[in-house]
Amino acid sequence: MLLLDVLREPKQISSFGSRDWDLLIRQARSADLLGRVWREIELSDQEVAVPDAPKRHLQAAKLIVDRQHDAVRREIGHIDEAMRAANLRAVLLKGAAYVASGKALAAGRTFSDVDVLVDSRDLEAAESALSIYGWQPVKQSAYDEAYYRRWMHEIPPLVHVKRNTTLDLHHSILPGTARIKVNTQGLHEGNVLVEGCTNLYVLQDADMLLHSATHLFHEGELPHGLRDLHDLHLMFEEFGVSQSFWDHLLIRAQYLGLMIPLCYAVRYSKRKFHTAFPSTFFDRLENCRRNGYRFMDFCFDRALLPKHASCEQFGNGVARGMVYLRSHWLKMPLGLLVYHLSVKSLARFGQKKDKTTG
Repeated sequence: MLLLDVLREPKQISSFGSRDWDLLIRQARSADLLGRVWREIELSDQEVAVPDAPKRHLQAAKLIVDRQHDAVRREIGHIDEAMRAANLRAVLLKGAAYVASGKALAAGRTFSDVDVLVDSRDLEAAESALSIYGWQPVKQSAYDEAYYRRWMHEIPPLVHVKRNTTLDLHHSILPGTARIKVNTQGLHEGNVLVEGCTNLYVLQDADMLLHSATHLFHEGELPHGLRDLHDLHLMFEEFGVSQSFWDHLLIRAQYLGLMIPLCYAVRYSKRKFHTAFPSTFFDRLENCRRNGYRFMDFCFDRALLPKHASCEQFGNGVARGMVYLRSHWLKMPLGLLVYHLSVKSLARFGQKKDKTTG
């Protein structure tokens, strides 16, 4: 795929013709990686190799990213104010955390919401504090509301009444019914205070990577799967500059119960982006690599690609369907899974029927 080729080696754009540029822009836009492509081009000093027409698309993407980052920094200030007023501690996750902590991987990164983690004992107080500051829950069906509250690791999304920004409030990173049992309390250890804030933190580097891996490889739908995998690739590169990081990453993965997501992150980062890992670290993951991955390779090699006509290949639909079912299988026991999927299927059938009769 052309987009992958450019992210691996940006210098090859010097030989691109107009058709190559057209395809690259379309694939990158579909994958929500247009800003990241421009970042890689800038880092490799290839700006002069970009013709005017595609350059306008890439620089426009950079402007959008810059505005999003400015907006999320303001939003972080508001969230910190709400937490401070309630004397609560909260942890930023994913895109907002990358921006707040000044990580290099934040450059070119787009996102649509802000994710925040609080201790489960503080969930009700945090929701109340955010409500006072204007974040209100998105209206859900009675079933979805009950499902979120009883089973999920987060409450229904909150949207600010004036700024229309979306906030996802988590009390864990996986549902309590998930097959992987996360040491959630461990995630609150070693947090780093966000500069300029008093009550808002980010995860330590190893935990930040492990959370990203856990989120990606438990998702059922992957519209931004390649972007999130690229996050992991960049984290491996950025955090791995310190040799001590690799031992610490393994220690944290074992302590938090997240060794399996780490194995998936390493495997598919290497397959898609040719990420370089220290041999000593890679050898210690031998047990992960020894497991049968052939079927999962079939699924993730396809499901992680953007939904663009040029990326379609045999088995894409089956692969996406299997990833969707796998995510639910990992998150809940069989009885609950069958019940949940039955309710959701009946609800979708009812919506289609209403549209048809209407």
